[in-house]
Amino acid sequence: MQQRPDIPSEPPWLGVSSSQRSALVPPRSVARWLLVLIVVAGIYFFHDFLVPVLAAVVIGFASWPAYRALLNQLGGNRATAATVAILLILLFLIVPLFFAVTYTIDEIGQWFSWAVETNSTGAPTPSWLANLPAVGEWLDSQWTTYIGHPGAIGELVQIVSGANIGNIYRAILATGSSAFDIILTLLFMMIVLFFVYRDGEAFARQVDVLGERILPTRWERFSRVVPATIKSTVVGTTLIAIGEGIVLGSAYWIAGVPSHVTLGVLTGVMALVPGGAPLSMTLVSTYLVASGSPAAGIALFAWGALELFIVDKAIRPRLVGGPISLPFLPTFFGLIGGVKTMGFVGLFIGPVLMALFVAIWREWVREAEQDEIRSRQGE
Repeated sequence: MQQRPDIPSEPPWLGVSSSQRSALVPPRSVARWLLVLIVVAGIYFFHDFLVPVLAAVVIGFASWPAYRALLNQLGGNRATAATVAILLILLFLIVPLFFAVTYTIDEIGQWFSWAVETNSTGAPTPSWLANLPAVGEWLDSQWTTYIGHPGAIGELVQIVSGANIGNIYRAILATGSSAFDIILTLLFMMIVLFFVYRDGEAFARQVDVLGERILPTRWERFSRVVPATIKSTVVGTTLIAIGEGIVLGSAYWIAGVPSHVTLGVLTGVMALVPGGAPLSMTLVSTYLVASGSPAAGIALFAWGALELFIVDKAIRPRLVGGPISLPFLPTFFGLIGGVKTMGFVGLFIGPVLMALFVAIWREWVREAEQDEIRSRQGE
């Protein structure tokens, strides 16, 4: 074969190329790091969609046994089963929660309107608060100091949070008017959840294949811990909290408590934290007794104590399964961190992520203890 005249015949500067050379970095390691970089880049560019995607995955994991039963009833048609499951979730979970939260936000806006007006004109101590035995006089002086005179609430808010009460009031109103964004987020979450139901098994098999490549000795245990932990956390904590909010909120309405919907929602949120629901119910019962309705307050306390006892002793042990039971501190951090990072959806996702962290931590500790035992036996 004749050489072209325009190409020089000198040897290449970097030496003769050879197909026998080995790579500096093994191709498998390059592929793993490339996968990690792609995942990180995807989270960075699509972080606005991360919250609804995580919410859809959590709901899918938690409701997967019920979905499998529905799939069997519909003859294995995944598209139909996913559609029916989405409609059931919308009917019994999303729509009631949406209306309850929207109503609560509007009512909290009214509370802030009262706070703004009281900050401008001042307000005397309520008679029921000043007439409480033993502590009434002290509460009257505290009310006069921190709430009663004009500008007192603004000074208190400035000391506690460093923000102006007017700015907080405008932020609350803006939150109440952002229903359209909430609807879009819920719509996107439902779309993702549909595909989680329809294609979840195939995607889980692919994740197992990748997981075995990345963690060949640990992935099988981790992959079993994760779904059980999510199901335990969501069903055992979140759904019970929603149920306690509905039941105790209805009891507040029957007892004649003002703003019973808002207090029911707040009780449900507090129920995510151990001891939160009993504290909320006790405070509302104390308010009824102090405000001139002792019979209603005592009846509410008795009913709430009975309901919480039944939930903690009979219902919670049946619903809470899986390998993890969160202590108070991780639950609290997961709740507060989830709300701060992800908003309302963080109430559900924060404790789940903390539960996964605790589960993986305990798995590593268990492996370390077993290795230590084997090393001692070998000696």
